[in-house]
Amino acid sequence: MIIRRIAHRVADRVARWRSAPALHPHGVLCTGTLTVTGRRDTPWGVPWLDRPGSYTATVRWSRALGLPRPLPDALGLAVRVEDADSLGNAIDLLFTSSRRGRLGRHLPLPRPNALQGPYSTLLPYRVGERERVLAAFPVPEVHGASGNTLPTLWQELARRPVRFDLRAAAPDEPWTTFASLSLEAAHAAPATSTVSYDPYARSLPGLRPTGRLRRLRDAAYAGSRRGRTTGRHRPEQPGPDPHRR
Repeated sequence: MIIRRIAHRVADRVARWRSAPALHPHGVLCTGTLTVTGRRDTPWGVPWLDRPGSYTATVRWSRALGLPRPLPDALGLAVRVEDADSLGNAIDLLFTSSRRGRLGRHLPLPRPNALQGPYSTLLPYRVGERERVLAAFPVPEVHGASGNTLPTLWQELARRPVRFDLRAAAPDEPWTTFASLSLEAAHAAPATSTVSYDPYARSLPGLRPTGRLRRLRDAAYAGSRRGRTTGRHRPEQPGPDPHRR
C-alpha cells in the first residue's frame, strides 16, 4: 500500500512538472502491419496465435525517462493490434529495450541505438498453459547496424519499412517467432494527445500479462494521468517571460 502511494505521488509530480506523461513523455507514432504466422503443429493454445492473420498496428516508440540526448535511455515499443479478435477488440503489447538472456530479458536496458537489440515485456505473459516472456527482435537484414537513434527513425521509415520478429519463450525454451511487425509510416506523438496503452485492459483470452506488479503499475499510471490533467489546467505564473512553462 505504501509503495503504491509513493509511486502515485512521484508519477503525479513528474507529470505535473512536465505537463506530459511521467514515463515515455515524447515519442514517434508509427502505423504498420502485424502478421501472425500461426502454429498448427505445436499450437500455443491461444486462438489468436494459432491461426494466421494480418492486422493493422499502431506503435508508439519512445524514451522511457525522457532523458536528454545523447544520454542513453530505456526505450519503449508500445504496440496496439487493432481488431485482434475480429470483434472490434484490440490487444496492447508493451516492450522495453532489454537483453535476450534469461535474466536480461527481465531488466530494462538503456540503449543509445534504437535498433541494436531486442525489446521484451520484462514480466511474463500467460500464453496458453505456460508463462512466457514476449519480445520484439529487430530484423538485421533490413536496417543493419546503422547506429540509428530515435530522431533518425523518421529517415529510416522514409526509406523502407522497419521490421521486427515477435517471439515468445519460457525459461526452459528457445525463442520462438509467433508474428512479424512491419512499421511503414511515422508522425509526431505529442504528449497532449498521446495514445494510452494498457496491456491489462486490452488483452485476449489465453494471452494476458501476469498480475505481478500490476497494482504498482496502475498506481503510477493513475498518478501520471492526474499530474498531466492538473498541469494542463494550471494557471500561468506571472513573470517577465510569458512563454515560460
